Amino acid sequence: MKIISNTIKEWKKNIIECYCYINIVLNISFRPHIYYLMVMKYFPKINFVIFSLYIISVIGVMGWAMADPKFRSISYAPLRELFMPSPDPIELFILYSTEKEAWLEKVISGFEASDIRVNGRPIKVILEKTGSREMYLGILDDKYQPDVISPASTLQISILQDLSQQKYSFPIVNRNNQSECISVIRTPLVLVAWKERADVLWKNQSNEKLWESLYLAVTSTTGWQDYGHPEWGYVKFSHTDPTKSNSGFMTLLLLSYSYFNMTSGLTENDIISNRNFQEWIINFENSIVDFGDSTGTYMKEIVAYGPSKYDVVAVYESTAIEHLENAKGRYGELQIYYPPATIFSDHPFCILNAPWVTPEKREASKIFIEYLQTYEAQQIALNEHGFRPVNQRVDIKEIGSPFIKYASNGLEIDLPQEIQLPSGNTLDILISFWIRNIQK
Repeated sequence: MKIISNTIKEWKKNIIECYCYINIVLNISFRPHIYYLMVMKYFPKINFVIFSLYIISVIGVMGWAMADPKFRSISYAPLRELFMPSPDPIELFILYSTEKEAWLEKVISGFEASDIRVNGRPIKVILEKTGSREMYLGILDDKYQPDVISPASTLQISILQDLSQQKYSFPIVNRNNQSECISVIRTPLVLVAWKERADVLWKNQSNEKLWESLYLAVTSTTGWQDYGHPEWGYVKFSHTDPTKSNSGFMTLLLLSYSYFNMTSGLTENDIISNRNFQEWIINFENSIVDFGDSTGTYMKEIVAYGPSKYDVVAVYESTAIEHLENAKGRYGELQIYYPPATIFSDHPFCILNAPWVTPEKREASKIFIEYLQTYEAQQIALNEHGFRPVNQRVDIKEIGSPFIKYASNGLEIDLPQEIQLPSGNTLDILISFWIRNIQK
């Protein structure tokens, strides 16, 4: 019997030693096994007790993880993956504007490949693109229930904030909450024109007279004849529909600020009560034959058709950058001009204050938004899509930057003063005025 007892003890000892060595080699458990091997020969009576307690703890954690996914990450890895089903992903539903589609699709593939998890659950990003105005109207009408929204500009966030306060008695989004509403890329509004015609129109004028000179040109009944070129016909300027495209809305706001010669403080009363302003903006906008739906479409058409269709268009700087190469050798040189005061399409990503946004989704959203600001994601935005990065580690003047490559086309690194956004109510009234008096 003594021989059998010794054999059993030796068998137990061998099993435990093998188990410990495997754990050390594979590095799949905790480090105390190293010390356990050192002392096990001197404390043979407690070896089996310790091993039994360890097995019980592993089984307990496994059961705990089965009941609550939060503890999945601390359960024993080989057994976890063998016996536990894969956890359901946290699905983030994000509504976004189309201008950043190509960048987002590329960056998201890298994000999901990194397998970042919240409480042991992977994060799956579900994208749906829509117009910036349609985005906030759809939320207010209960058409959409996104976890995160990313219109082209904080303009739309401001409107949604004020209108949701009126509807729900609390704002469904807060543009001032810098932990949950963050701009991830930026691009200003610019004017793109054929250099030959811009030189005639603006000559050596400073940017301070840009809108004033353009107003006189587009409202003239004799067009380019006033400038010695009757063969060019009328001066053809265009921007997108402010109700469908953010760049059109930004143009409308810059025109309004330009009329009042200020960069902040636009009010509802300025729009509703100032008859001279109303007449000025209506005349300016009525010179436009057709308001397009897409900023990208304007750049494609100005490149394809040249000055026969457009002399000047208002677009995003990033959109212009993407098409400058295609314009070479067609109808002369395309040049970029910066208004006297600028406004950014700042592409905020904002988490909604809504009941369907769970704590896990909120945490996952923050992780995703942080990923969009990483060096790698921001460098792609700059070099491949012409956006200005928010990550200061990414140098806009680095080798390969389009701001160096296309400097001769008028790209500028330092920009004019940025306007201050008015309240959401003021912006909503400006759009309403445009719809009532100008929309075609």
